[in-house]
Amino acid sequence: MQKIQHLMLEEGTIAFHPMLGNSYQLNGTSKRILQLLKQHKTKEGIIQTLLLEYDVTYEELFIDVSDFFAKLKGYGLSE
Repeated sequence: MQKIQHLMLEEGTIAFHPMLGNSYQLNGTSKRILQLLKQHKTKEGIIQTLLLEYDVTYEELFIDVSDFFAKLKGYGLSE
């Protein structure tokens, strides 16, 4: 997740990776997940944090966070 640490999260819904020169459009949840990843939270830690912040089930969050992790891998931002 070293590439995640280089992402610059802007005030709005844009993340920029200066080393790759890429920008990414985010929604509020994806931005929050990236903030938690930058704090070195694990996938389970992210899910537990989001359970406290959103009115959703563990199963929904597990699926959504797993999908987000797959997208990060697809963009070459994680292993």
